[in-house]
Amino acid sequence: MHLRCYSCPNEQRYIVRILFIVPIYAFDSWLSLLFFTNDQYYVYFGTVRDCYEALVIYNFLSLCYEYLGGESSIMSEIRGKPIESSCMYGTCCLWGKTYSIGFLRFCKQATLQFCVVKPLMAVSTVVLQAFGKYRDGDFDVTSGYLYVAIVYNLSVSLALYALFLFYFATRDLLSPYSPVLKFFMVKSVIFLSFWQGMLLAILEKCGAIPKIHSARVSVGEGTVAAGYQDFIICVEMFFAALALRHAFTYKVYADKRLDAQGRCAPMKSISSSLKETMNPHDIVQDAIHNFSPAYQQYTQQSTLEPGPAWRGGAHSLSRSHSLSGARDNEKTLLLSSDDEF
Repeated sequence: MHLRCYSCPNEQRYIVRILFIVPIYAFDSWLSLLFFTNDQYYVYFGTVRDCYEALVIYNFLSLCYEYLGGESSIMSEIRGKPIESSCMYGTCCLWGKTYSIGFLRFCKQATLQFCVVKPLMAVSTVVLQAFGKYRDGDFDVTSGYLYVAIVYNLSVSLALYALFLFYFATRDLLSPYSPVLKFFMVKSVIFLSFWQGMLLAILEKCGAIPKIHSARVSVGEGTVAAGYQDFIICVEMFFAALALRHAFTYKVYADKRLDAQGRCAPMKSISSSLKETMNPHDIVQDAIHNFSPAYQQYTQQSTLEPGPAWRGGAHSLSRSHSLSGARDNEKTLLLSSDDEF
């Protein structure tokens, strides 16, 4: 429905990418169960799932940026304000500091690093598996599982910490968009699946999950634990689909997509909308921008337009993609990262 009512591409491209986590997780887990008796196939399927979850965290942060009109608009609201000390949001160590462009850069870099680290860990898992140096739940120092888990934990914790910091700084600005529900859903789908896997690995290590051995098939404890994980994910994705449908509703975009007769766009428009959504050009450009040395001085352009009174009558700003290609109210700010975060 988002693809049919594709009236705000700058926001909906991120929403569609986030929503794709349900079919990708579910289909991937289902394939793993189909090839359950093979000790290696599930690792390859899990690699696809792991890589996509990194993109989900990045796209959620980018969606929040779009809700607020881009980097320049955010900085015009929060720059120079003191960072409130809070143990709950992990800002107790930032007492006395103020928000700067360096703060936004840290939030983006912290999420982008996960988009790099997670695929690298996934590929490392496949390589270690091929050489017999990886087995789920094996915490031995000679096994690659321990080190992959440590690196992954550090990387995902840093990415989620950056999301916490960003929400803490902009929670008042984001309030019309129900950010808590959206953040909770994204965080729960990704983190819950990971900690389920860790719990099953610990249970396997304690001997609570036995291996399957018969005349026809022999499956190790690690594969059995992974099978439980895949089955649980298949069940959870049904409930995740219902919750995400509510959290990222398409109805706020539907009215913009109606034609003169009050009908939605024809089905043929879905393919073009999907093609634009899956184009990774914006991710690559954002990574180059945030990690480039030229970030010290740059000009950020945002196209802002007053949004409708969505969600309780709140007046919001959103970047729009006009059908005629016209741009309204261009706003250019010179932002400097000389201020340290």
